[in-house]
Amino acid sequence: MLVRTQISLDSEEHRRAKRRAAELNMSLAEYVRRALRKELGGKTQAKADITTIFDLGSSGGSDVASHKDRYLGDAAWREHLRKTGQLDRLDAPAGGH
Repeated sequence: MLVRTQISLDSEEHRRAKRRAAELNMSLAEYVRRALRKELGGKTQAKADITTIFDLGSSGGSDVASHKDRYLGDAAWREHLRKTGQLDRLDAPAGGH
């Protein structure tokens, strides 16, 4: 389980950390978590939690945070339709077979 925290960095540290995270194609939060794990000697990977998906990748300009509930709902609905065999009918071209 992730625990939300807040840290203060000087502007130069922040700029350099953001740049390095971008070079590694990850969020600043993930970069800081990995650096902290490395410094502390590592840690076993936590059990997967669906909310961690929103910490992946760059957050520059993304609307995932503001629309995550809709996206998760859409994905869950499509999965339900797939499992019940209804997705094929939904994806079929209009007008027949």
